[in-house]
Amino acid sequence: MLKFDLNRREFLKVSAGAGAALAMPTSGHTAATSKMIGIQVGAISFVDEGTEKVLDILQERACVNTLFLAVFTYGRGIAGRQIPGQPLPDHGKQEYDLNFHGGNFATPHPQYYKNTVLKETRAPDHGDLDILAEVLPATKKRGMKVICWLEDVFRTDLPNIGKLQERDLYDRNAETLCVNNPDYRNFLTGLVEDYARSYDIDGIMWGSERQGALCDSLGATHDTPPIDPGKVTCFCEFCQSKAKERGINVARARQGFLELEKFVRSARSGTRPVDGYYVQFWRLLLRYPELAAWEMMWTDSLRETYAAIYKTVKTAKPAVPVGWHIWHNNSFNPIYRAEQDLHELSNYSDFIKIVMYNNCGGERMALYADNIGSTLYGDLSKQSLIDLNYALMGFKERSYDQIPHTGLSADYVYRETKRALEGVVSTRTLIWPGIDVDIPTEPNHSKCTPQSVKEAVLAAFRAGAPGVLLSRKYSEMRLANLSGAGEAIRELRLSD
Repeated sequence: MLKFDLNRREFLKVSAGAGAALAMPTSGHTAATSKMIGIQVGAISFVDEGTEKVLDILQERACVNTLFLAVFTYGRGIAGRQIPGQPLPDHGKQEYDLNFHGGNFATPHPQYYKNTVLKETRAPDHGDLDILAEVLPATKKRGMKVICWLEDVFRTDLPNIGKLQERDLYDRNAETLCVNNPDYRNFLTGLVEDYARSYDIDGIMWGSERQGALCDSLGATHDTPPIDPGKVTCFCEFCQSKAKERGINVARARQGFLELEKFVRSARSGTRPVDGYYVQFWRLLLRYPELAAWEMMWTDSLRETYAAIYKTVKTAKPAVPVGWHIWHNNSFNPIYRAEQDLHELSNYSDFIKIVMYNNCGGERMALYADNIGSTLYGDLSKQSLIDLNYALMGFKERSYDQIPHTGLSADYVYRETKRALEGVVSTRTLIWPGIDVDIPTEPNHSKCTPQSVKEAVLAAFRAGAPGVLLSRKYSEMRLANLSGAGEAIRELRLSD
């Protein structure tokens, strides 16, 4: 198996050029600032509203100097118009794109995909439009930067996709792809090499909002509904081979997950174990330590994928910065947070965007409590669980009943930013907080306002952030709330 580890000396050498590239522009129409003011935006916005108009809006309302352009995804979270059923924003076409497909919104160059069976990924949504070719000339004139934004989300109807998919506990294909599968690893490295060599870009950010089978079995996320414990991943031939190399007994690991499945199904049905949920879980984990070993193997595999992407880009074009999007689960699940060792990640990260979405964070924190409160923490009331989680994660927020309606505070953004910055101290890795601007929530739950966005941006910079990333996508943001970010930037005199 190929190794993609970068030692510290190699990292410092290649990151020196990337550090210069991350310095923000001082020419064109963008006001001079050393801070990165970024926004996530998809191809549909430029198609619907016009490239120059979108750039005008982003600069005038939010002082944006960096686009995180969604160039590869099959998901609606960062591409396409507003999620169907959610209120349309006050810009763009006033209709849903019900036929959204997704894929590569730039031009795939075949020479970079010779070592993978996944080849046909060109997004059909906008005909022959190459969104990088469309946007780059306009941003260069304005002194703006463009970072390619790639997401680990795929469709199930792509040619040969089944050969890359993970396998669940019962050896069934999952919708997700396996990072230990050579075809997928080769696709990812080919994809980023294509972007780095074929376009004059200013960076690459990849995100994978997933975790290992142990956390997924317990429902330790804000996803709704939580994953079926019989469908956790991955147990494919490549993962089994890797487990054996690491000295993990595959048969015992599988048996442990089967027992964990029984525990979760029983817990969710309301059947309390004799000694309680927490004790019963630990009884299982002590009997089957392979459960934790399998979780760590999955985490290490994701880290190896980060390193492979990083090394590929640095080999192709050393000055291009590379970084990662860290999922919102980092704010809820202590186990997942333990897996996000920022100092370790800094070995192959020029920057890390950490999700700190405070408005939707209240709803999501409550959903996390609902999920994990039906398994591991079934002995606790929801409020007791929330209090415990606040203590573990370092938060001081409102009650379980309140947070879906109030969201999390700007203090949450401040605390998370400070924690993350401390996690990369003495490294060259930059931390860019992801700021919530109109990420959808349930109709009766908290909504963003210009003031809430402004306060979140102010909190991030007060904590010492070198930049912020307005998220999730411009096509779901209301213009007044986008202006809230701009008010914060101007108040801090980060823009003329």
